[in-house]
Amino acid sequence: MPEGDTVARQCRVLHEALAGATLTACDLRVPRHATADLVGWRVREVRPRGKHLLMRLIPPSPESASLTLHTHLMMDGIWHVDGRALRSSDTSAGPRSAETIRVALTARHDEGREARAIAYDVKQVRLVRTAEEAELVGHLGPDLLDPAWDEDPSLRERARENLAAEPTRPIGLALLDQRNLAGIGNIYRSELCFLQRVHPAAPVASVGDLGAFVDLARRLLALNLDRAVRVTTGGMLGRDGDLWVYGRGGRQCRRCRARIQRGELGEPRLEGTEPRVLWFCPRCQTGPGAPRAMRGPDPR
Repeated sequence: MPEGDTVARQCRVLHEALAGATLTACDLRVPRHATADLVGWRVREVRPRGKHLLMRLIPPSPESASLTLHTHLMMDGIWHVDGRALRSSDTSAGPRSAETIRVALTARHDEGREARAIAYDVKQVRLVRTAEEAELVGHLGPDLLDPAWDEDPSLRERARENLAAEPTRPIGLALLDQRNLAGIGNIYRSELCFLQRVHPAAPVASVGDLGAFVDLARRLLALNLDRAVRVTTGGMLGRDGDLWVYGRGGRQCRRCRARIQRGELGEPRLEGTEPRVLWFCPRCQTGPGAPRAMRGPDPR
């Protein structure tokens, strides 16, 4: 499952391959934009916004408005550049079927170098005016990998305030809500709660220092930005020692040796949403809300 670090890494490789190049072929295999012709457009940059990829394009004519090609990897999406998967710790780098191609781009640099980028299995492909990007990503909270994070303390404070805004909401749901802070997915949600010794179903008001959650989330994503295999344990536990609880149902907790449990946490108030699977240690992560809000613990 791609998370903020994966998206930022893919954007960086796409930017290095395409920025400054002119599109010589473009195939958007989605009904809404199937007839769009971007040949002649120049790639200005490729930037992440949380889990969203934004490819900003300069028109061949100054009379036209700049456009942004927006994609979202969702659960299984991945970009390939020049036939190589942009490797990540949570997306298969293996071969993909041509039937799953949603975007195919070929671009040529002024010096003649050519690059080809293909998006497989992405579930969102949108083409909008760059000036109107906010319609797609304006709802997002502060991006944990925003380059300005360290120089702008208001980003951290906004993220903390967003989490605190619903004190009775389970912290495990608040962390996944991209409107609060952008970049956390299911893996980091489980790992953050374990590291903070908080049960994912604990109400936000009961977990203590929310700023500590924000700081740790930012630190983990930044540390894994250049890693092909995501690590939250410090990398000192040897083979198969990368994560504390995620995906380890039925195995011993690395801290207390209790059995890691698998559960589901949902939000009934949001119609049409499905409970999400998570993992936790029943001994290390005790506290408010734990027995009531979790459903379907399963040691398998």
